[in-house]
Amino acid sequence: MKRLRVWRRWFARKFGYARLVCLALLIGFVALRVADPAPIQELRVRTFDTFQLIEPRVKTARPVTIINIDEKSLAKLGQWPWPRTRMADLVDNLTKLGAAAIAFDVIFAEPDRLNPDAAADAIRNLDEETREKLRALPSNDQVFADAIKRSRVVLGESGLPDVMPKPEVTLPVTGLAMLGPEPQQFMFKFAGLLRNTPVLETAAAGRALLTIRTERDGIVRRVPMIMQAQGETMPSLSFEMLRVVTGSDTILVKSDEAGIKSVGVKGFQVPTDRNGQLWVHFAHYDPSIYVSAIDVLEGRVAPEMIARKLVLIGTSAVGLNDNKTTPIDPVMPGVEVHAQVLESALTGELLSQPNYGIVIELCTALVLGLLVIAFAPMFGPVTLVAVGALLATLLIGASWYYYTEQRLLIDFTYPLLSTTAIYLTLIFSSFVREQAQRRQIRSAFGQYLSPALVEQLAQSPEKLVLGGEEREMTIMFSDVRGFTTISESYKHDPQGLTALMNRFLTPLTNAILARKGTIDKYMGDAIMAFWNAPLDDKQHQLNACEAAVDMLDRIDTLNKQRELEAQEGGHVYIPLNVGVGLNTGTCVVGNMGSDLRFDYSVLGDSVNLASRLEGQSKEYGFPIIVGSRTALAVKDKFAILELDFIMVKGKKEPEVIYAIAGREDTAQSGRFQRLRNLTIEMLACYRSRDWEGALAVIERGRRTDDARSLELLYHLYEARIRSYQKDPPPADWNGAFALLTK
Repeated sequence: MKRLRVWRRWFARKFGYARLVCLALLIGFVALRVADPAPIQELRVRTFDTFQLIEPRVKTARPVTIINIDEKSLAKLGQWPWPRTRMADLVDNLTKLGAAAIAFDVIFAEPDRLNPDAAADAIRNLDEETREKLRALPSNDQVFADAIKRSRVVLGESGLPDVMPKPEVTLPVTGLAMLGPEPQQFMFKFAGLLRNTPVLETAAAGRALLTIRTERDGIVRRVPMIMQAQGETMPSLSFEMLRVVTGSDTILVKSDEAGIKSVGVKGFQVPTDRNGQLWVHFAHYDPSIYVSAIDVLEGRVAPEMIARKLVLIGTSAVGLNDNKTTPIDPVMPGVEVHAQVLESALTGELLSQPNYGIVIELCTALVLGLLVIAFAPMFGPVTLVAVGALLATLLIGASWYYYTEQRLLIDFTYPLLSTTAIYLTLIFSSFVREQAQRRQIRSAFGQYLSPALVEQLAQSPEKLVLGGEEREMTIMFSDVRGFTTISESYKHDPQGLTALMNRFLTPLTNAILARKGTIDKYMGDAIMAFWNAPLDDKQHQLNACEAAVDMLDRIDTLNKQRELEAQEGGHVYIPLNVGVGLNTGTCVVGNMGSDLRFDYSVLGDSVNLASRLEGQSKEYGFPIIVGSRTALAVKDKFAILELDFIMVKGKKEPEVIYAIAGREDTAQSGRFQRLRNLTIEMLACYRSRDWEGALAVIERGRRTDDARSLELLYHLYEARIRSYQKDPPPADWNGAFALLTK
């Protein structure tokens, strides 16, 4: 069991549970086809019905004539059954006209009720002499039997569910030759047998079952060619006619382990299904082969309708209830079904469903099913639909080819059904997996991305690489300035501090999400965010800077609201100020954490530098400080001011850092242009060790900057220059200042 579980887990990892389910489904379909329950059989026969409906058999010859006991004959000669003497006249006339063989699709199970001896006993007030004369006359049955002896006549019998008494006379038995396993085990069996009267049976050239089995839906598609009734192996009416007309004494039955393959007589071999049934290749109902019985009796029939023809005697009269439904005709006299079998056999237009057909169907289902399981998940829906349509066309076309060209009934509906079911299962599992993946993505990123971005990511999960990937990103760190002082003012109202933080972090979060940013985490009053993951953002530097400026604007709005609230409430107002650090660089982004818990986060030197820049915002006097790659990417959209050339603790390479003083309108103002030029001049003097020149520029800057917006920056550089005047930097100094704190 342990090995089985290990193998199952390996298979699931290698191929996926959906393929495992589909493999089990394929095995189930194969087992279902082998079992072949009634619904599967009905699906198959409906396919064959469609083929026959589209292209029925076209009659090229009419070797069979039906003598019809029709409404016209009954109206002229009276109700059925007619006297056997009239039936004798019918047989004699047909024999004189040259009928090759005659078969009755009716049964004469009882003696004629109009026999002379029966009339002698039944007629009242009849003198004894007349009675004796009547008794001396030959019976109507004997007259009929004598006519049968003068011709080649096959009498029909019927299988019954109950055992019937056997005749006292010995009847002739048709020889049976078998090639293969005993075929009786596959034949349809009837417990009883309804026979004709013995005098007729002993006179007939052949005896046969006229039983026609309908399918579950009442349609006749197959006619048994050989059956068992009350222990006797008997041919069908149509096949017995072939035996009689060919003069054969023996019927050859071929079979194999799968069932009966064919039945044959001299010159004819009829393919059957495993139960000995012939698939009838139907043509449409043909009134031209019918001759009214009264016309035969009165000599009005054309000789060519009878001469050298196989003649079937049956009825189409409504009251005699012998109508059948076929795949192509809703109503057809039962006698014509026998005629259609004879026509198919005599013209070579036979259909067959070979026993190896199931092997072809199963192999096709297995091959197609395995191909779908193996390759379907690798292709897109459009390709799959195109390939599926092509396969369906090929399967249907192959089945149609076998029907029209080979007269073989090979069912490719079942392989198509099983393959479609497997394909739909794969689609369903893919849909379920995608929905689960989308729910997971919505759950994982719903708090960190804007709803629009979350939905975009859910609809295109392929854009998300959860295992960790390297890409260029822009990182943001933001923090509240003076948070300790603020928290102390709420030391007796912790809930008020929580409400303030939520009120503070909400607009900052909205500003980030509105600019396509991803919230990495909240760290007390601080926020970490990044751009260009999980979704691609070609303007990630611009969006990050826009978000930073938006954050300052939203904080200004919040501070105005709080100041007004403080005035109205009479309590101390402490403004909220935020510092922001932005940096662009190559990072690793993906699932970070342990096997039990992880988050979608980002790592790298660029992340560390962004954190350091946020910490330096209070030193330089600017709320937004950015790295050089960020600044260079947005220099045309924002008021960018170079601040310093620093060496971050733990790094070997120095970095030029900048401040964002506003948007493009600020950058175009004359005041900002003058201050930026002064700053550039100051940094040039500073980095060239022109300490006096740098101090002179600082003084000019202080006089120019009425708002004293650069005062902290000037103070920082003034302090450094005074220090360097006392303790000059080394000779190889490149102007970089090493930060001593993180």
